[in-house]
Formats: sequence, C-alpha cells, structure tokens
Amino acid sequence: MKPLRVLALMHQELMPPDDQAGHDLMTVDWKTEFDVVATLRSMGHEVHKLGVAEDLRVVRTAADEFRPHIVFNLLEFFHNVPVFDQNIVAYLELLRLAYTGCSSRGLLLARDKGLSKQLLAYHRIPVPDFAVFRRGRSVRRPHRLAFPLIVKSLVNEGSIGISQASVVDSDAKLAERVRFIHETSGTDAIVERYIEGRELYVGIVGNDRLQVFPVWELLFTKMPDDVWHIATDRVKWSTKYQKKHGIKTDQAQLPPEAAQNVQRLCKRVYRALGLNGYARIDLRLDDNGKLYVLEANPNPQLAFGEDFAESAERIGISYQGLLQRILNLGQQWRPDRSAPAQ
Repeated sequence: MKPLRVLALMHQELMPPDDQAGHDLMTVDWKTEFDVVATLRSMGHEVHKLGVAEDLRVVRTAADEFRPHIVFNLLEFFHNVPVFDQNIVAYLELLRLAYTGCSSRGLLLARDKGLSKQLLAYHRIPVPDFAVFRRGRSVRRPHRLAFPLIVKSLVNEGSIGISQASVVDSDAKLAERVRFIHETSGTDAIVERYIEGRELYVGIVGNDRLQVFPVWELLFTKMPDDVWHIATDRVKWSTKYQKKHGIKTDQAQLPPEAAQNVQRLCKRVYRALGLNGYARIDLRLDDNGKLYVLEANPNPQLAFGEDFAESAERIGISYQGLLQRILNLGQQWRPDRSAPAQ
C-alpha cells in the first residue's frame, strides 16, 4: 500500500484536538473525524486536517500548499445549508482534485428526497406515496395520501426534526407538523405514507462494480407498542434513550433469498441515483413482506463501531480496510465520466 497525502476536510467545530486527554472518545461530537484521521495515520498515510467554516479559499490554499493525492471529504453542509455539500464537492471537481465519497451529481439527486423518489419511481423501485410541501404555501393533503403519514425535512439527514409527533393521523396535525418543519429547519417538508414494519439499512461501496454489505436492522427491543417505532432524533443520538428502550442495530434476521432481494434492490437504487464511492440505503419491510425505499444516504456516518463500519466488518472488511477501499475508489473516480450503466 502506497502512503498517500490525504487532505481531510471537516467542519471547523468538529476538528479533533491534537491532545485528546480528558475526552471520552466514544461520545465526543468529533468521533467520526478522529476515527478517520487517526486510523489513516496509523496506516501510514500523511493526513492534514482542514476545518472548513464559510470560506472555500482555505481549501484552495491547502490544496496548493499540501498537494494532496486525495481529499477525504467529511463535510455534510456549508454555510449551515445541507444541500450545499454538493457545491463543496463540485468545487473539488473544478480544482481537479480526487476526493472520497459521492460526486456532486449523486449528492444533488439523493439529497432532495422528493426528487430522488420521483427518479426511483420512474425506475419502478417501490417508494411510499408522498407529497412535498413548500414553504409559504398552504398545506392541502392529496386524496391519495392516506393516514397515518410521517412528516420530515425535504433535505435534512440524521433524523433532524423527527420525533414521535412526526407521525400524524389528521389534517390538522399534518398542517401543524409541516409548519413546524418549515419554521424550525428552514426547509421544505416531505410527507410520506407511514409504512408499518421493520426498518432496514444496507451499506454499499463501489463505483461501477458494487459490493453490498449485509442487511442491517434497527431494533426496538423494549419500545412500548403504543408508540411509533421510527428512527427519531433521540433514537439515533441519545445513548440514554437507546438503553432505556433497548434500541440497537444488528444484522437483520432474514431468509437468505429475502436478504438477497433487499441487496439487489439497493444496488438498483444506487445506480438509478448515479451514486458512487459509498452510501447507505434505508428501507422499510412491511408486514406483508413488501419493501419500500425510504431514502439513499451518500457519504453516511463513518465512525468506527457505527452501523456502516460494523456491517462491513461482518463480511471481513476491517475498519482500516474500509477506509482504504474508500480512498481507492476516490482515486479511481473521474467526475467527467459518463453515469454508471443501469
């Protein structure tokens, strides 16, 4: 393995300190950034950390001075706008810099949940019935959308803005929750038919040739039956809430043929949206065995011990091996190439 000069882009407030003494490395906000940088350095790569706030000139300066072989992109937004992550990547493409993760085109198509669902439906990939409610417009539910419904931000990820109140069963509650998303997130809202069933996640790495990880499942082992079993903000990020309700993730217990069907469907999603590098596909499996694709998440959480890395580990890909594969895929990708074949 040839050592590389790696420019690691991360949010300025998530820059790991040089001295980690006194920090619990399992709970710090910058765990992903620390895990990636520390692991790459342990592999022999020369890593330069760069915190990015609201000025892209620091990226150009660092690229000119450090002359990286590749940029490891850990940015998820810019100017606090989630959809601007695609602009960061487009800037790297204009600079002709190799980078890890998804292209600007793939980020554009996947980030907007309404647009991505339209594309998936065109490719006959099952998605829940949905409608997009723009800011400043009245909330009128289409007749085809039957309750219960779940209300989310159109572009935010990480379960931001999702709580038990996100699932609604009346037009009054729908209008109230849509206004909540508009006012608190500053984004448009997407409303989907709530699919009762199991929540599944599937990790994928690759550009043209794809490797699909085992099907993972979000489990609610102690959650009361009278609440919605959904990935709320607390379910994803509160360790106290997770312990109280027995919330965990693990490989889904599915018959081999059913697991293969899930994986094949996820490969279709990956290709339909023109994704590359690595991504996670989120799905629901209803009580009748029908699959629905909820969304695709390019550049998902990469921390050691989290779902993506754990599912890779389950098929023998170590954390070091995973990061090296992501580096290799980034070096192979060219943004001016044609889209992957369907």
